[in-house]
Amino acid sequence: MNEKNDIMILDAVERYIRGEMNPDERLHFENLRKTNSEIDQLVVEHTLFLQQMNRFGEWQKFRTALNEVHTDLAEQGKINSDQLKGKAKVVYLWKRYRKVAAIAASIAGITAISISTLVWSISPQPSDDKLKMLDRKVLAQEVATNKIQKDLNNVKNNVEKKADAPAFVPKTAATGFLINGRGFMITNAHVVKKSEHIRVFNTKGEQFNAFVVRLDPVRDVAIIKIDDPQFKTAASLPYGISKNTSDIAEPVFTLGFPREEVVYVYGEGYMSANSGFKGDTLSCQITVPANPGNSGGPVFNRNGEVIGILSARETDAEGAVFAIQSKYIYKAIEELKKNKYYEGLKVSSKSTISGLDKVQQVKKIQDYIYMVKGD
Repeated sequence: MNEKNDIMILDAVERYIRGEMNPDERLHFENLRKTNSEIDQLVVEHTLFLQQMNRFGEWQKFRTALNEVHTDLAEQGKINSDQLKGKAKVVYLWKRYRKVAAIAASIAGITAISISTLVWSISPQPSDDKLKMLDRKVLAQEVATNKIQKDLNNVKNNVEKKADAPAFVPKTAATGFLINGRGFMITNAHVVKKSEHIRVFNTKGEQFNAFVVRLDPVRDVAIIKIDDPQFKTAASLPYGISKNTSDIAEPVFTLGFPREEVVYVYGEGYMSANSGFKGDTLSCQITVPANPGNSGGPVFNRNGEVIGILSARETDAEGAVFAIQSKYIYKAIEELKKNKYYEGLKVSSKSTISGLDKVQQVKKIQDYIYMVKGD
């Protein structure tokens, strides 16, 4: 690469890190990272560099603040400025204001942890054979028997597929659910992180194109958006997204697509623990039937509020299923809203189906849950 290209690539990396790319640019760049190890490593290194620069700036501010405190104390006659020079000044202020220093040290520690988390999130992760993600690998015979083509032929009120459009051959299938009526959906990051194209399917025989607008691998949350002229927006959703953690033993239920057919499967259980696999604080443990294909599916409480996103199960324990806590949906949304294209995104925490029995709740909910397929 020549100098001009180096500068252009570095500029693109910095815009990517700062979240200044539009959705199409970001998707293209993320695909480039997957196929080019040099670009991926450059993102890691430059992110760490920017973090270190920020920490250096904060340290400089801290030193300036110490000097200002010293000057102020000297002017008040509380210390003898002439007797405190160089390192002695810092030692004195450290002893006198060690609580403040402890807070500063905590901030530095948190920054270090944040950097470690960042590296973890953009580096390949070792798999744990005791934890199985709940996305479903699309079987070869499913394609061979033209099930995909059958789905296409059954589409209602959908435009005909263009002759020159590439064939969509999915590799994974899972579940997702709408978080507002404009087509914004939630699924797991592990479901769509390697997909170039995404389609979502409902039980009415409709399918829609979608794309990733926010990917959070650390929390395993992805926001995708339906981008299809045939999709009809809704004024509101019957369920809300809870900001709170549910209580142990609280009844819960799920809806998802663990089968090849686009058919809902209902699951019922209860909240088992407020932490996940090996004490993971991002998730909670629920006791409920779950199989490959349930990844990204919503977990509802008795009030019809989403309290989690189904993610994984423990292979050595019967019924030990894990869900990302719903409060992290709001974290992903807040990050997404930093992009001017999505700053108006709104999500409701209120459920309009509280008080209904489960049969009626499911009837109200089912039209807003989709099978998610990625190639």
